[in-house]
Amino acid sequence: MIVFKYGGHAISEKEQRDPILGLLAKAIASGERIVLVHGGGPQINRELEIHGIKSEMLSGLRRTTPEVFAVVQRTLSGEVLRNLVNQLVGFGVNAIGISAGDGNLIRAEITNPELGLVGEVSDIDISLLLTLLNEGLTPVISPVGVTREGIGVNMNADLVAGAIGGAMAADSVLFSTDVAGIYRNWPDVDSVIDVIEVDELIKIARGFEGGMIPKAQSAIRAIKAGAKSVRVFDGRSVAGVQGALANTGGTLVVA
Repeated sequence: MIVFKYGGHAISEKEQRDPILGLLAKAIASGERIVLVHGGGPQINRELEIHGIKSEMLSGLRRTTPEVFAVVQRTLSGEVLRNLVNQLVGFGVNAIGISAGDGNLIRAEITNPELGLVGEVSDIDISLLLTLLNEGLTPVISPVGVTREGIGVNMNADLVAGAIGGAMAADSVLFSTDVAGIYRNWPDVDSVIDVIEVDELIKIARGFEGGMIPKAQSAIRAIKAGAKSVRVFDGRSVAGVQGALANTGGTLVVA
């Protein structure tokens, strides 16, 4: 079983049929069970700019005011989610789109008020995902969550994918990103790690910055929660995704 985090940088807006989704469709047709979690940072940035709304990033996470969250929710759980589901259906996949807060899947908690409406995973229940998979459906999940009090929150897609991958004891959690993998000496592009044990990653992750922080955190949490392996790879090309599905390329994180 694979949890695939589909990065917002990879979401095709010019092509009606994304070949990367075609690769996932082939894997599903061959019998692979895949849960897809998507991001959408570039799409959110575009909408915020169109509406003249300012946004800032803190430690790789978007500071989310109520005004920003309104854009995040309709972009991720609307435009991006529906686009991915529609394309997968076109590739013959029986896909279904949900948000992280639907059912009892994830309950979020606001742990850093400085970030505003940004949620961390508090509770997770994979029963809904197992039911969907057992019915032959492929879940596509938007990282828009909800607290126990019913407050909608923006969630980092990497962290959502990592939590789901751990809870499902996934054979592999694949993080499609816009970098070659995890860098030992961030941001030195020549220091990409081939294979690393999670305890060593914990040590070196203290020096990470920006978007590499949630990627490392997600990999660590996924392994600690029960995922068998994590791979962080450059998913901007078909070759990169082909490699990841064949267990090659990027950075492999193991227990």
